Amino acid sequence: MNRIMRELLNTAIYLLCVLGAVWLVITFVGQRTEVEGASMENTLHNGDNLIVDKLSYRFHDPERFDIIVFPFQFQDNTYYIKRIIGLPGETVEIRDGHIYIDGSSEPLEDVETKEYMVGNYGPYTIPEGCYFVMGDNRNDSKDSRYWIHPYVSKDKILGKAVFRYWPITKMKTIK
Repeated sequence: MNRIMRELLNTAIYLLCVLGAVWLVITFVGQRTEVEGASMENTLHNGDNLIVDKLSYRFHDPERFDIIVFPFQFQDNTYYIKRIIGLPGETVEIRDGHIYIDGSSEPLEDVETKEYMVGNYGPYTIPEGCYFVMGDNRNDSKDSRYWIHPYVSKDKILGKAVFRYWPITKMKTIK
């Protein structure tokens, strides 16, 4: 009986250690997320499964063009995935579908988007510690251009999307 109890106790301790390690990884290092919707097409598609790096922004600030995951400001348990376009302290303006930073005469050399963006928006002056974000499917994305509070605070960013693992045929690092 004593041997059985010792084995049960060892198994319980082992399981607690494994669960604790999994909790630490999910809480502080990385986690899985699934893309819902078309706002990031053609970069990411509905149903793609990603690994989100939750650790790197503890050591450095997010950069322009990073794809980030953050909670939507008006709906609990809803997360958005968007691309950082504007950095803290910058002014972003969109004229004739082109993005201009800080009044530059040259548009931002943007990432490849699904289609040419239509419209004029801004200017938006981004507060310190916040970011201006947009979906890659610019004409079909509810993003900073449309929100009452148009900026994502750094402390609200869950992490950076770094790897697509599903579908397996599209497995790759996200740039």
